Amino acid sequence: MQVCLFEPEIAQNAGSIARLCACYGSEFSIIEPAAFLLDEKNFRRAGMDYVDKKSIKLHSSFADFRSAHNGRVILLDTKAEITYCKVQYEPTDCIMAGKESSGVPNEIFNACDTQVKIPMLDGMRAINVAMSVAVCLSEAMRQLNWR
Repeated sequence: MQVCLFEPEIAQNAGSIARLCACYGSEFSIIEPAAFLLDEKNFRRAGMDYVDKKSIKLHSSFADFRSAHNGRVILLDTKAEITYCKVQYEPTDCIMAGKESSGVPNEIFNACDTQVKIPMLDGMRAINVAMSVAVCLSEAMRQLNWR
């Protein structure tokens, strides 16, 4: 199982996701450009020493990422129709989340194999990206009988 962030903007979110991936043993990728450096204080504070335990793969574009990833890309997006727990996850899947401010462009949305959402009350915009990835990745790992 893999997690990928598309052009992340908030270092603390990416650091928290790097920590989550380290704890689950999941691969972690970032599609650049990121709005921060990986050695930035806020990224390292959120990821703690877990950041050093997990290699982070950087990709110059979505096309570069797709050429390196052989499984499905499951986009976590508020515009999706399918609820995240209605998908049957596979070990080779990648859960991808977009920019905190704007998600992903339509061409990236459409290029993903599946798009899923976390249901929320009407009028709510979005759950924090790190929390959203944690919810979705935890469901995937539960389905895969991880531990």
